[in-house]
Amino acid sequence: MIMFQQLPNVYLYRDFIDFRKSINGLSAVVEQQMELPSTDGSVFVFCNKNRDKLKILYWDKTGFALWYKQLERDKFKWPAKIDTEQMVLSEQQFHWLLSGYDVVGHQQVFVESYC
Repeated sequence: MIMFQQLPNVYLYRDFIDFRKSINGLSAVVEQQMELPSTDGSVFVFCNKNRDKLKILYWDKTGFALWYKQLERDKFKWPAKIDTEQMVLSEQQFHWLLSGYDVVGHQQVFVESYC
């Protein structure tokens, strides 16, 4: 099943979320904590503390949609060592995350020179 014809901006919320939150609670996190508009068509990805469940929230011009994914035997590779509360994912990183791959493990490594 295709979720999007063209993937909009994808924001990953770094901290873990209480999964009792549904659409209204998650959209409040987007608006208040992430300080982003929740109805601009962007995709917002949240993870539970056990890292075995994802919730994906987005606005499709008629209302909110909430997708839920649960892994049966593994954990999502959730980026914990980023400095910001949120992270923007590329389309490839979004697909990596949904497939269980690390989204930050493929970034460029910077080497400090010692002079």
